[in-house]
Amino acid sequence: MGPAERGPSARERGWGRTTVALLACLAVAAAPLWPAAAGLAAAFVRVVLPIEQTMLLVVPALAACAAVGWWRGGRLVLLLAWAALAVWVVAAPLPAQAGSYPTLARGWALLVAAAFGIVGVVAPGRAFFPRALSALGLAFGVALAALLAADRDPGRLARVMAAEHGRRVEASLAAWRRHAEADGWQRIAARSPELAERAEATVSALRALPPVSAMLTPALAALEALAALALAWSLYHRLSRARLGPPLGALRQFRFNDQLVWGVVAGAAMLLVPSLAPLRVVGANLLAFFGALYALRGLGVLRWWAPERWAALAALGVALLLPVLGVALLAATLGVVALLLGLGDTWQDWRNRPPRPTA
Repeated sequence: MGPAERGPSARERGWGRTTVALLACLAVAAAPLWPAAAGLAAAFVRVVLPIEQTMLLVVPALAACAAVGWWRGGRLVLLLAWAALAVWVVAAPLPAQAGSYPTLARGWALLVAAAFGIVGVVAPGRAFFPRALSALGLAFGVALAALLAADRDPGRLARVMAAEHGRRVEASLAAWRRHAEADGWQRIAARSPELAERAEATVSALRALPPVSAMLTPALAALEALAALALAWSLYHRLSRARLGPPLGALRQFRFNDQLVWGVVAGAAMLLVPSLAPLRVVGANLLAFFGALYALRGLGVLRWWAPERWAALAALGVALLLPVLGVALLAATLGVVALLLGLGDTWQDWRNRPPRPTA
């Protein structure tokens, strides 16, 4: 065991936000078991996330954190416990009719956890976000090298995920149809034609989503892994005294290196420049990943501007607009606003601007 660079410290306090995040993670993992009345909502969740068994990402990442913590002077029993749980989670059976998806999901989960552990040993004491980005870069580099070494077609990944997303959508829609027929959906549709049209439009949108989600699998997998690593980081520091780095900051303080804006620029160029047409899939993934990061940064700017009472009023306004605009339009509007604010923060640095002089 290597020497501990920093002595044991007290566990982090406050389980509120971590508990909410953990419950959300478990709810996503249980999406196939949601009540049939929530079939359409479950289908949207299941078609967006590449790995719906979210604990497959979280538990190995926790084991990697425990390994780095042991290397820095933590307890061996914690490492053994999380390693055993990680083996049990990874070995657990996945859907039987999922084709190559189980192998793909297990391989990605182990690769991300291993990369996160290696970065933690090589670059100790770094903050979570640059450490997680480095781990994702390492994981993608190893995965790409493995594909090239095995002479595999990268397009096979999209085909596997398209088949898996299609299977999930059909299973969720079948459960929803059974529920609708049992509850007399025809009578409800006859009384509310607009509701029936909206449901049919939702079903059509769901059927069209699997190819899009499959094309964006690298970006969505990276974002999902980033969220899983953040949850594992937070859980680890509440269960162990061996610190790995600074605690996660609040959303209102979320920022990152401004040079990441070139990821957005490169993605937009690959999508828009005709001579770069063969790289459009790569550009779409770059734009989706870095765009999501900048949208999150924009939400941090909004949270910085809004004190507690205004945040509560904004949440009330969103709840009032939801029935009028619908989930998709409202989410798209908020996403665009957050993205523009996040990109603008690269140059304007909204949260560090000096106050305007007053008379």
